[in-house]
Amino acid sequence: MKLSFHGAAREVTGSCHRLEFLDANKKSHAILLDCGMFQGEHMCGDKNMTPFGFDASAIEAVFISHPHADHTGRLPKLVKEGFTGPIYMVEPCAGLAKLVLEDAHHIMQEESEKCGSSVLYEMEDLTSTFEQVKTVSYHEHIELASGITVVFHEAGHVLGSSYISVDAEGKRVVFSGDIGNDDVPILPDTEPISHADVVICESTYGHREHEGANTRGDKLREAIQDIIKQRGVLMIPAFSIERTQELLYEINKLLLEELHTKLPIFLDSPMAIKATALYRHFKNFLKFDESILKDPDKDFFSFPNLRETLSVAESKSINDAVPPKIIIAGSGMMSGGRIMHHLIRYLPDKNNRLLIIGYQAQGTIGRRLYEGAKKVRIFGEDVEVHAQVSAIGAFSAHADMNKLTRWLKPEDGKIPQKIFLVHGDPEAKEVFATHLRHTLQTEVVVPEYQSIHEW
Repeated sequence: MKLSFHGAAREVTGSCHRLEFLDANKKSHAILLDCGMFQGEHMCGDKNMTPFGFDASAIEAVFISHPHADHTGRLPKLVKEGFTGPIYMVEPCAGLAKLVLEDAHHIMQEESEKCGSSVLYEMEDLTSTFEQVKTVSYHEHIELASGITVVFHEAGHVLGSSYISVDAEGKRVVFSGDIGNDDVPILPDTEPISHADVVICESTYGHREHEGANTRGDKLREAIQDIIKQRGVLMIPAFSIERTQELLYEINKLLLEELHTKLPIFLDSPMAIKATALYRHFKNFLKFDESILKDPDKDFFSFPNLRETLSVAESKSINDAVPPKIIIAGSGMMSGGRIMHHLIRYLPDKNNRLLIIGYQAQGTIGRRLYEGAKKVRIFGEDVEVHAQVSAIGAFSAHADMNKLTRWLKPEDGKIPQKIFLVHGDPEAKEVFATHLRHTLQTEVVVPEYQSIHEW
């Protein structure tokens, strides 16, 4: 087998891994595991425009772990460069991925005008991409050729997320995609690995342990109560897919069981509003606890206080609402989107609060605010930070060191012979690699970008 890394190597984003192997008749096959965009820079930045490092037309099939842009964002570029094969993903993933890529194309066109470079792909490439999508079920056996089988397994990261196992040459390679956190309120648990010879594993939080899941509701309640007392504004930057829906679910639960308040809560993200509609549509893929099932309207993501601001005019009207109020807006890393306008308006006021509930990549405004910056530059304007900035790690959609370590111990008791660490900052990977070498007593590799590994 031959494995090469074309993204998310010694960095968090750009997931794209090429796996080559022989079938039972000794014929060679090459597939991709994910084909994501590099984030934390302009979409028309150098990395996304760089050639893949392989012949797109020679790829037989692509297998997508989940819909986030850093795992799907270069699919239309792949199609544009000659890939004509099937793109496999589970059904909810397909609906959300289409939403993600349409939004990315819209942003890309705007950014291309600003930075003067070519767009990554055209709308017709996006259309062709979804003509090539084939939806599959969890645990369905996809036989690429004699002796080659691919299966999707529940990852518990977002709606429609998977980790992927590939059986070829008498070995099993498992690709994690992104593994979900423990005790996520609306998603099924991550399935254990039954057996694996080689694992390509994410390491976003491989260097740390999350807060206990029970702190999630407590800290959210505290933040809401504080903002009511201070008559301030609670800003919550949230990723449109999963983080927003978990947050709405938790707030709905708090309002039903504990908090009795009429303060307005604004969902100020067109993409999150559309994604939430898909969550409702695919609710049979989700799980809910018994208390929320008593909700009279049977809608687990909405409540009387919630106002969805789809249009620009509706978004601007949020400014007219007298505090206290809550604003949930994208982007989750504060690298663009409607949250930026709210940051400019509300960060300078000490009565307001910024609540961070997701990973903040290096180089983003979100990372600088998380690390305590007293001033940030937004849209060319210096913004003083007097608002309180806090974070809830238990809202993370990624597994931490403990969860990943448990997941890397297959049910058959045999530790994988080799583990490749991807999807993490360099320091996170190094800490996690040292931990795994000591704990699991196996070979752990931190691959370089476009490096090739054979076994």
